[in-house]
Amino acid sequence: MPKPVEVMPAEIGSSLRGRRIAVPESRELDVFAALLERRGAEVLRCPLVDIRDAPDPAPVLDWLRRFCAEGCDDLILFTGEGLRRLLDALERHVPELRTAFVKRLGEVRTIARGPKPGRVLRELGLKPELVAEPATTAGVIALLQTCPLRGRRIGVQLYGSEPNLPLMDFLIAAGAHPLPVAPYVYVDGAADGEVLGLIERMFDGCIDAIAFTSMQQVTRLFRVATEHGRDDLLRQALARTMVAAVGPLVAELLVAHGIEPQVIPGGSYYLKPLTQALIRRLGAAQDERLR
Repeated sequence: MPKPVEVMPAEIGSSLRGRRIAVPESRELDVFAALLERRGAEVLRCPLVDIRDAPDPAPVLDWLRRFCAEGCDDLILFTGEGLRRLLDALERHVPELRTAFVKRLGEVRTIARGPKPGRVLRELGLKPELVAEPATTAGVIALLQTCPLRGRRIGVQLYGSEPNLPLMDFLIAAGAHPLPVAPYVYVDGAADGEVLGLIERMFDGCIDAIAFTSMQQVTRLFRVATEHGRDDLLRQALARTMVAAVGPLVAELLVAHGIEPQVIPGGSYYLKPLTQALIRRLGAAQDERLR
Protein backbone atom coordinates (compact mmCIF):
# COMPACT_ATOMS: atom_id res chain seq x y z
CA MET A 1 0.00 0.00 0.00
CA PRO A 2 1.38 3.46 -0.84
CA LYS A 3 2.37 5.92 1.83
CA PRO A 4 -0.22 8.63 2.51
CA VAL A 5 0.24 11.76 0.43
CA GLU A 6 1.10 14.67 2.70
CA VAL A 7 -0.23 17.99 1.41
CA MET A 8 0.71 21.37 2.79
CA PRO A 9 -1.93 24.13 3.09
CA ALA A 10 -0.14 26.24 0.47
CA GLU A 11 -0.96 23.62 -2.14
CA ILE A 12 -4.72 23.91 -1.71
CA GLY A 13 -5.02 26.42 -4.55
CA SER A 14 -3.40 24.12 -7.11
CA SER A 15 -5.42 23.45 -10.25
CA LEU A 16 -7.17 20.31 -11.46
CA ARG A 17 -8.06 21.98 -14.74
CA GLY A 18 -8.50 19.50 -17.56
CA ARG A 19 -8.83 16.54 -15.20
CA ARG A 20 -11.88 14.30 -15.21
CA ILE A 21 -12.53 12.70 -11.80
CA ALA A 22 -15.17 10.06 -11.04
CA VAL A 23 -16.93 10.56 -7.71
CA PRO A 24 -18.93 7.58 -6.36
CA GLU A 25 -19.90 9.49 -3.18
CA SER A 26 -23.62 9.97 -2.43
CA ARG A 27 -24.29 11.62 0.95
CA GLU A 28 -21.79 14.46 0.42
CA LEU A 29 -21.71 14.26 -3.36
CA ASP A 30 -22.38 17.97 -3.93
CA VAL A 31 -19.79 18.98 -1.32
CA PHE A 32 -17.08 16.76 -2.80
CA ALA A 33 -17.93 17.71 -6.38
CA ALA A 34 -17.76 21.41 -5.49
CA LEU A 35 -14.32 20.99 -3.89
CA LEU A 36 -13.03 19.45 -7.12
CA GLU A 37 -14.88 21.72 -9.55
CA ARG A 38 -13.64 24.88 -7.82
CA ARG A 39 -10.16 23.71 -8.78
CA GLY A 40 -11.11 23.20 -12.42
CA ALA A 41 -11.88 19.47 -12.50
CA GLU A 42 -14.69 17.94 -14.50
CA VAL A 43 -16.60 15.68 -12.12
CA LEU A 44 -18.35 12.51 -13.24
CA ARG A 45 -21.01 11.83 -10.61
CA CYS A 46 -21.91 8.18 -10.12
CA PRO A 47 -23.15 7.55 -6.56
CA LEU A 48 -22.63 3.82 -6.07
CA VAL A 49 -24.49 3.56 -2.77
CA ASP A 50 -27.17 5.59 -1.03
CA ILE A 51 -27.98 6.02 2.65
CA ARG A 52 -31.56 5.53 3.89
CA ASP A 53 -33.27 5.51 7.25
CA ALA A 54 -33.62 2.09 8.85
CA PRO A 55 -36.58 0.43 7.10
CA ASP A 56 -38.20 -0.42 10.45
CA PRO A 57 -38.07 2.55 12.84
CA ALA A 58 -39.38 0.56 15.82
CA PRO A 59 -36.00 -0.79 17.08
CA VAL A 60 -34.46 2.67 16.69
CA LEU A 61 -37.29 4.29 18.66
CA ASP A 62 -37.07 1.62 21.37
CA TRP A 63 -33.35 2.33 21.69
CA LEU A 64 -33.97 6.09 21.86
CA ARG A 65 -36.55 5.68 24.62
CA ARG A 66 -34.16 3.50 26.59
CA PHE A 67 -31.33 6.01 26.13
CA CYS A 68 -33.50 8.92 27.26
CA ALA A 69 -34.58 6.88 30.32
CA GLU A 70 -30.92 6.69 31.41
CA GLY A 71 -30.45 3.22 29.99
CA CYS A 72 -26.86 3.91 28.84
CA ASP A 73 -23.75 4.98 30.70
CA ASP A 74 -21.66 5.57 27.56
CA LEU A 75 -22.34 6.17 23.89
CA ILE A 76 -20.01 5.26 21.04
CA LEU A 77 -20.74 7.34 17.94
CA PHE A 78 -19.29 5.88 14.77
CA THR A 79 -20.56 8.53 12.34
CA GLY A 80 -21.97 12.03 12.31
CA GLU A 81 -24.58 10.69 9.89
CA GLY A 82 -25.77 8.23 12.53
CA LEU A 83 -26.28 10.93 15.15
CA ARG A 84 -28.16 13.08 12.63
CA ARG A 85 -30.42 10.13 11.77
CA LEU A 86 -31.18 9.55 15.45
CA LEU A 87 -32.15 13.21 15.81
CA ASP A 88 -34.27 12.99 12.64
CA ALA A 89 -36.05 9.89 14.00
CA LEU A 90 -36.92 11.82 17.14
CA GLU A 91 -38.25 14.79 15.13
CA ARG A 92 -40.45 12.55 12.96
CA HIS A 93 -41.79 10.12 15.53
CA VAL A 94 -41.34 11.36 19.11
CA PRO A 95 -40.38 15.07 19.02
CA GLU A 96 -41.28 15.37 22.70
CA LEU A 97 -38.18 13.30 23.54
CA ARG A 98 -35.66 15.51 21.72
CA THR A 99 -34.89 17.68 24.73
CA ALA A 100 -34.39 14.63 26.94
CA PHE A 101 -32.15 13.03 24.32
CA VAL A 102 -29.89 16.07 24.01
CA LYS A 103 -29.77 16.42 27.80
CA ARG A 104 -28.74 12.77 28.15
CA LEU A 105 -26.10 13.20 25.45
CA GLY A 106 -24.50 15.79 27.69
CA GLU A 107 -24.55 13.46 30.69
CA VAL A 108 -23.16 10.18 29.31
CA ARG A 109 -19.55 9.56 28.36
CA THR A 110 -19.45 9.99 24.57
CA ILE A 111 -16.77 8.29 22.50
CA ALA A 112 -16.45 9.47 18.89
CA ARG A 113 -14.79 7.53 16.10
CA GLY A 114 -12.80 10.36 14.57
CA PRO A 115 -13.88 13.99 14.16
CA LYS A 116 -17.22 13.74 12.33
CA PRO A 117 -19.52 12.83 15.25
CA GLY A 118 -17.96 15.69 17.21
CA ARG A 119 -19.07 18.19 14.58
CA VAL A 120 -22.71 17.16 15.03
CA LEU A 121 -22.36 17.21 18.81
CA ARG A 122 -21.00 20.76 18.63
CA GLU A 123 -24.12 21.82 16.74
CA LEU A 124 -25.99 20.76 19.88
CA GLY A 125 -23.62 22.68 22.15
CA LEU A 126 -21.81 19.50 23.19
CA LYS A 127 -18.52 17.78 22.51
CA PRO A 128 -17.28 14.18 22.76
CA GLU A 129 -15.46 13.22 25.93
CA LEU A 130 -13.12 10.91 24.01
CA VAL A 131 -12.12 10.79 20.32
CA ALA A 132 -10.64 7.64 18.78
CA GLU A 133 -7.78 8.14 16.35
CA PRO A 134 -7.28 6.48 13.97
CA ALA A 135 -10.98 6.62 13.13
CA THR A 136 -11.40 2.85 12.86
CA THR A 137 -12.95 0.08 14.93
CA ALA A 138 -9.44 -0.91 15.99
CA GLY A 139 -8.86 2.70 17.07
CA VAL A 140 -12.06 2.67 19.13
CA ILE A 141 -11.10 -0.60 20.81
CA ALA A 142 -7.60 0.68 21.59
CA LEU A 143 -9.11 3.78 23.22
CA LEU A 144 -11.66 1.74 25.20
CA GLN A 145 -8.88 -0.47 26.55
CA THR A 146 -7.79 2.54 28.61
CA CYS A 147 -11.27 2.97 30.15
CA PRO A 148 -13.18 1.16 32.93
CA LEU A 149 -15.88 -0.86 31.17
CA ARG A 150 -17.06 -3.63 33.50
CA GLY A 151 -20.75 -3.36 34.23
CA ARG A 152 -21.23 -0.30 32.02
CA ARG A 153 -24.14 -0.10 29.58
CA ILE A 154 -22.64 1.12 26.32
CA GLY A 155 -24.77 2.40 23.47
CA VAL A 156 -23.19 1.79 20.09
CA GLN A 157 -24.36 3.72 17.04
CA LEU A 158 -23.44 1.33 14.27
CA TYR A 159 -21.88 2.14 10.90
CA GLY A 160 -24.82 1.31 8.64
CA SER A 161 -26.29 -2.08 9.50
CA GLU A 162 -22.89 -3.75 9.94
CA PRO A 163 -23.08 -5.47 13.39
CA ASN A 164 -19.38 -4.79 14.12
CA LEU A 165 -18.76 -8.13 15.81
CA PRO A 166 -15.12 -7.31 16.75
CA LEU A 167 -16.32 -4.38 18.87
CA MET A 168 -19.26 -6.31 20.32
CA ASP A 169 -17.00 -9.22 21.28
CA PHE A 170 -14.49 -6.86 22.89
CA LEU A 171 -17.15 -5.09 24.96
CA ILE A 172 -18.67 -8.35 26.19
CA ALA A 173 -15.24 -9.76 27.07
CA ALA A 174 -14.54 -6.56 29.02
CA GLY A 175 -17.68 -7.07 31.10
CA ALA A 176 -19.70 -4.29 29.44
CA HIS A 177 -23.26 -4.51 28.12
CA PRO A 178 -23.35 -3.29 24.49
CA LEU A 179 -26.62 -1.75 23.29
CA PRO A 180 -26.32 -1.28 19.50
CA VAL A 181 -28.58 0.84 17.31
CA ALA A 182 -28.60 1.04 13.50
CA PRO A 183 -30.37 4.26 12.45
CA TYR A 184 -29.52 3.94 8.74
CA VAL A 185 -28.72 1.40 6.05
CA TYR A 186 -26.80 1.41 2.79
CA VAL A 187 -28.64 0.60 -0.44
CA ASP A 188 -27.63 0.55 -4.09
CA GLY A 189 -27.29 3.99 -5.64
CA ALA A 190 -26.78 4.34 -9.40
CA ALA A 191 -28.38 1.68 -11.60
CA ASP A 192 -26.19 -1.20 -12.72
CA GLY A 193 -26.11 0.20 -16.27
CA GLU A 194 -24.61 3.47 -15.03
CA VAL A 195 -22.00 1.57 -13.03
CA LEU A 196 -21.06 -0.50 -16.08
CA GLY A 197 -20.82 2.73 -18.08
CA LEU A 198 -18.41 4.11 -15.47
CA ILE A 199 -16.24 0.99 -15.81
CA GLU A 200 -16.18 1.30 -19.60
CA ARG A 201 -15.22 4.97 -19.47
CA MET A 202 -12.33 4.17 -17.16
CA PHE A 203 -11.26 1.34 -19.46
CA ASP A 204 -11.37 3.72 -22.45
CA GLY A 205 -9.06 6.16 -20.65
CA CYS A 206 -11.71 8.87 -20.38
CA ILE A 207 -11.28 9.32 -16.61
CA ASP A 208 -8.11 10.51 -14.90
CA ALA A 209 -8.99 9.41 -11.37
CA ILE A 210 -11.68 7.78 -9.26
CA ALA A 211 -11.98 8.80 -5.60
CA PHE A 212 -13.50 6.25 -3.21
CA THR A 213 -14.86 7.62 0.07
CA SER A 214 -16.34 4.46 1.64
CA MET A 215 -15.85 0.71 1.63
CA GLN A 216 -19.45 0.25 0.48
CA GLN A 217 -18.61 1.99 -2.81
CA VAL A 218 -15.76 -0.42 -3.48
CA THR A 219 -17.94 -3.41 -2.62
CA ARG A 220 -20.76 -2.27 -4.92
CA LEU A 221 -18.43 -1.60 -7.85
CA PHE A 222 -16.89 -5.07 -7.69
CA ARG A 223 -20.27 -6.72 -7.07
CA VAL A 224 -21.79 -5.16 -10.19
CA ALA A 225 -18.75 -6.13 -12.23
CA THR A 226 -18.96 -9.73 -10.99
CA GLU A 227 -22.70 -10.04 -11.55
CA HIS A 228 -22.31 -8.87 -15.16
CA GLY A 229 -19.14 -10.83 -15.96
CA ARG A 230 -16.98 -7.70 -16.13
CA ASP A 231 -14.40 -8.54 -13.46
CA ASP A 232 -11.45 -8.48 -15.84
CA LEU A 233 -12.68 -5.32 -17.52
CA LEU A 234 -12.97 -3.58 -14.13
CA ARG A 235 -9.44 -4.55 -13.09
CA GLN A 236 -8.03 -3.32 -16.39
CA ALA A 237 -10.08 -0.12 -16.09
CA LEU A 238 -8.75 0.60 -12.60
CA ALA A 239 -5.21 -0.14 -13.77
CA ARG A 240 -5.62 2.66 -16.33
CA THR A 241 -7.08 5.12 -13.78
CA MET A 242 -5.54 6.86 -10.78
CA VAL A 243 -7.28 5.32 -7.74
CA ALA A 244 -7.75 7.44 -4.60
CA ALA A 245 -8.97 6.25 -1.18
CA VAL A 246 -10.20 8.55 1.57
CA GLY A 247 -8.44 6.54 4.27
CA PRO A 248 -6.70 3.30 5.24
CA LEU A 249 -9.80 1.13 5.56
CA VAL A 250 -10.94 1.90 2.03
CA ALA A 251 -7.36 1.44 0.82
CA GLU A 252 -7.10 -1.96 2.52
CA LEU A 253 -10.30 -3.16 0.87
CA LEU A 254 -9.03 -2.06 -2.54
CA VAL A 255 -5.78 -3.94 -1.91
CA ALA A 256 -7.81 -7.01 -0.92
CA HIS A 257 -9.38 -6.79 -4.39
CA GLY A 258 -5.94 -6.58 -5.96
CA ILE A 259 -6.03 -2.81 -6.57
CA GLU A 260 -3.24 -0.62 -5.20
CA PRO A 261 -4.52 2.93 -4.53
CA GLN A 262 -2.07 5.65 -5.56
CA VAL A 263 -3.61 8.43 -3.46
CA ILE A 264 -4.40 8.40 0.28
CA PRO A 265 -4.50 11.64 2.30
CA GLY A 266 -2.13 11.83 5.23
CA GLY A 267 -3.41 12.17 8.76
CA SER A 268 -7.03 13.29 8.25
CA TYR A 269 -9.41 11.07 6.36
CA TYR A 270 -12.20 13.19 4.92
CA LEU A 271 -13.05 15.11 1.75
CA LYS A 272 -10.84 18.19 1.90
CA PRO A 273 -7.57 16.31 2.55
CA LEU A 274 -8.57 13.83 -0.17
CA THR A 275 -9.05 16.72 -2.59
CA GLN A 276 -5.66 18.15 -1.65
CA ALA A 277 -4.01 14.77 -2.12
CA LEU A 278 -5.55 14.47 -5.60
CA ILE A 279 -4.28 17.94 -6.48
CA ARG A 280 -0.76 17.06 -5.52
CA ARG A 281 -0.68 13.62 -7.14
CA LEU A 282 -2.34 14.65 -10.40
CA GLY A 283 -0.09 17.69 -10.58
CA ALA A 284 2.96 15.45 -10.12
CA ALA A 285 1.69 13.15 -12.86
CA GLN A 286 1.29 16.14 -15.19
CA ASP A 287 4.85 17.32 -14.44
CA GLU A 288 6.15 13.83 -15.14
CA ARG A 289 4.47 13.77 -18.56
CA LEU A 290 5.97 17.12 -19.49
CA ARG A 291 9.55 16.03 -18.78
